Amino acid sequence: MAVPKVDKKMLEELEVMGFPKAKATRGLHYSGNTNVEDAINWIIDHENDPDIDEIPLVDIDIEIGSSQSFPITEEVKIKAQKLREQLHKRKDEEERKLEIQREKERIQAGKKLNEMKRIAEENERQRHIALRKAEKEEEKRAREKVMQKLEQDKINRRSKPGLPLEGHATRKSLSLTIQKETKLQNPKPVYTVTKVDLLRECLRSLKRNHQDEHARVRRAFETLLIYVGNVVKNPNQEKYRKIRLSNPLFQDRVGSLNGGVDFLELCGFEKMDDFLYLPEEKVDITLLNSAGLVLKSAITNPFFGLFSTRTLL
Repeated sequence: MAVPKVDKKMLEELEVMGFPKAKATRGLHYSGNTNVEDAINWIIDHENDPDIDEIPLVDIDIEIGSSQSFPITEEVKIKAQKLREQLHKRKDEEERKLEIQREKERIQAGKKLNEMKRIAEENERQRHIALRKAEKEEEKRAREKVMQKLEQDKINRRSKPGLPLEGHATRKSLSLTIQKETKLQNPKPVYTVTKVDLLRECLRSLKRNHQDEHARVRRAFETLLIYVGNVVKNPNQEKYRKIRLSNPLFQDRVGSLNGGVDFLELCGFEKMDDFLYLPEEKVDITLLNSAGLVLKSAITNPFFGLFSTRTLL
C-alpha cells in the first residue's frame, strides 16, 4: 500500500486555500487528479465520510494527470470558503458537545462530593449526639451524688444536738421502693452495666490517685482513647491489639499511672510476657465503644472523678 501520487502544484493550491494535506490528497486522487475544482467538488460531496481526514492508500502507483494548472474561478473560491466554514462549524459543534459533556461530569462529581460530605457530617453529628448524651448522664450522676451528700450532711447536723431524725426512715423506705420499681421498669443486662461502671470507676480512681497531675492524667485518657479507637477501627489487625509494656512511650503516658493498665485489662487486653494482648476472638466492639464514651466523658466532664467510689451492682 502506498500514498497515491497527485499533482504537486494542485496539491499546493488546495493547501493554500486552507485544505489539510490529507483531505486535499484524497480529493485530488478520487476526483481523477485533473483539476482543483473537481477536487473541491469531491471534498464537498464526501465531507461526512469517516475517513475524510486520512491519507488514502492504494495498491499501485497512480499515473499523474496533467500537470497544467487550471485557473481558480470565483465559483471554486466560494465552494472552498463554504467548505472551510462547514469545517469550522463542525469543529465548533464538536467542541460545544465536548464542553457540555465535561460540564455534566463536573456536576456529577460535585453531587457525589456533596453526598460524601453530607454523610460524613451526619456521622459526625451522630457521634457528637452520643458523646453529649454520655456526658449528660455523667453530669446527672454527679448532681445526684451532690444531692445525696447534702442530704446526708443535713441528717448528720440534725443528729448532733440530739434532734430526732424525723421522716428519715420514711424517706429511705420510699427511696428504696422507687429504686426497685425503676429497676423493674427499666431492666438492663447485668454484664453491660457492670462492665461500664467498672471502666468508669477505674478512670475515677486513676484521676484521684494523680489528682495533682491534671495534664498527665488528661494525656493518659487521650492515649487510652487512641488505643481503644484503633482496635474498634481495625479489629482484624494484630498490631493494634498488641502493646509492649516496656515501651517507654507507653510507660510514660499510661503504664506508670496507677490504673492505666487496669483499664486496658477491663477492655479485654491480657498480660502475656512483656505485652498486653487482646485476642481477636475476644474483641467486644460494644464494650470498646462504651469505653470510648467513658474516656471522652472523663476528658471533657469537669465533674468526672470528683466524688467517691459508687456502689457497683
